[in-house]
Amino acid sequence: MLNRWKTLSEFNHLELVCHEPDSQADSCIIWLHGLGADGYDFAPLTPVLRQSCDLPGLRAIYPHAPQLPVTINGGVNMPAWYDILAASPRRTINSQQFNLAVDAIQRLVQQQVDAGIPAERIIVAGFSQGGAVAYQAALGCRHTLGGLICLSTYIATDLSIQPANQQLPIFLAHGTQDMVVPVMLGQEACETLQQQGLTPEWHSYPIQHEVCDAELEEIAAFIRQCLG
Repeated sequence: MLNRWKTLSEFNHLELVCHEPDSQADSCIIWLHGLGADGYDFAPLTPVLRQSCDLPGLRAIYPHAPQLPVTINGGVNMPAWYDILAASPRRTINSQQFNLAVDAIQRLVQQQVDAGIPAERIIVAGFSQGGAVAYQAALGCRHTLGGLICLSTYIATDLSIQPANQQLPIFLAHGTQDMVVPVMLGQEACETLQQQGLTPEWHSYPIQHEVCDAELEEIAAFIRQCLG
């Protein structure tokens, strides 16, 4: 019981990296890292995104996942949005932790709205395990968001889609040589979204479990389209 409340507390008080713009913030991206990484993993992208997207007022937030024991990694504690119990290749996950992570990201979205950023100028992005959380955090948000970016990831649970985001612009990308999250899981996610009436963009690259320059260029074009 003590560990359960400790985990709940960590999700309620996520630490994060926040890059404020030099001018007044008028847009925001919340980017979730993958299993075993932290918010600093994608933080170097901030100046690239601001310049390539022509968004000098972009606030960039990179939250750190709490330290959790991860079953498929021998129970070792590491930054994780939720425990993964099995991967064969579809993931069996700790649904309670997953829901706590989704709630935590939706609170970050609400904080940005409360701070004056219009919801339609907020993008949620995620890589790998962070992308799985991003799916539900964005599509299940009661605010109409600006966009969703999911990279090298999968849909972890049945999606609950709010009417406000039934037309949400979605960018999906995956490496065809990915041995960590097989590309078939990304393709299945794309098909699931289409079956739900959404119209995601699908992009693939001859890479492994990573992000490449060509991918970043297309992400920048997507962000310009959503927020420009």
